[in-house]
Amino acid sequence: MKAAVCREFGAPLVIEELHLADPGPGEVKVRMVATAICHSDITYAEGGWGGQLPAVYGHEGAGIVAEVGPGVHSVKVGDAVVVTLIRSCGHCHGCTMGMPVTCDASFPLDATSPLTDASGASIVHGLRTAAFAEQVVVEESQLVVVPADLGLDVASLLACGVITGFGAVTNTAGVQPGSHVVVFGCGGVGLNSVQGALLSGAQTIVAIDLADSKLQAALEFGATHTLNPRTDDVVARVRELTDGRGADYVFVTVGAKAAFDASYALLAKAGAVVLVGMPANGVMSEIDPGTMAAYSQRILGSKMGGSRISIDIPNLVNLYKQGRLKLDELISGRYALADINEAMESVKRGDALRNVIVF
Repeated sequence: MKAAVCREFGAPLVIEELHLADPGPGEVKVRMVATAICHSDITYAEGGWGGQLPAVYGHEGAGIVAEVGPGVHSVKVGDAVVVTLIRSCGHCHGCTMGMPVTCDASFPLDATSPLTDASGASIVHGLRTAAFAEQVVVEESQLVVVPADLGLDVASLLACGVITGFGAVTNTAGVQPGSHVVVFGCGGVGLNSVQGALLSGAQTIVAIDLADSKLQAALEFGATHTLNPRTDDVVARVRELTDGRGADYVFVTVGAKAAFDASYALLAKAGAVVLVGMPANGVMSEIDPGTMAAYSQRILGSKMGGSRISIDIPNLVNLYKQGRLKLDELISGRYALADINEAMESVKRGDALRNVIVF
């Protein structure tokens, strides 16, 4: 099996032949068809969150079930599936409270990676998925079956970017019709927050980004207004667009300190900042707790959009098939595995919404 391996933080990924173990009880082997590149993969590969090397990253994928381990009942060989990093037991407190993204359980795959190199040495199973590879072994709960006629390059986007951005709006925040919404960042996650706000009936959707091309994309995905901090007084314009009130919800979908710091000043009374983007370790942001308490404002964390993948992904597929959710438009480029470094550099430069590795 060929896989893209990170052997030194910040260095280009290398393509190597690796061994992948057979699936154990409750586990599934998937032949990957497509894997999208997320900023989280880049942050890990550059050492922003630490970790161990060598590792295979990639966590936003789709493919065909190749083999199932003992006790697997939710998928069968030949099924088309979305492959996520969300691994859940269904029984712990987080799972029973409807938050499988907070599952506390440990699984055999957490203890022993299914990946080894030519010498038999272990390779880190990055983001519990390691989808920058021709095949993966994951826990059954990480998979959702999708219709056979759904393009798997499009389906791969549902594994992270779409559920994270859309779910932050619909699950974490529960945006109400008539709300004023601000979205920081118009990449793959931010545009899905824009889509989520549109389908939730938001009155005002203000998209903020430093790239004019991404602001144009935001308009196409449903934003009512766009702002570029290089040229616009963001606080003044948001107040103006909301009749002086401010935003009911501010979604920070990028891991940039400047975006976190700027978000609080945009809030209306009883408004909420929703932290979606993941900064590198050590990035801190300050708030004025007195103001937040006096105005009943909130800060909400949103991991993977609080997704319940067995419910949310089929719903998103239905919205896509109804023509109400844009997915094809999110794909900026398709690359072979051998060209993964070029694909990642394009994302880092801000040229792409989502680049997809097609196997």
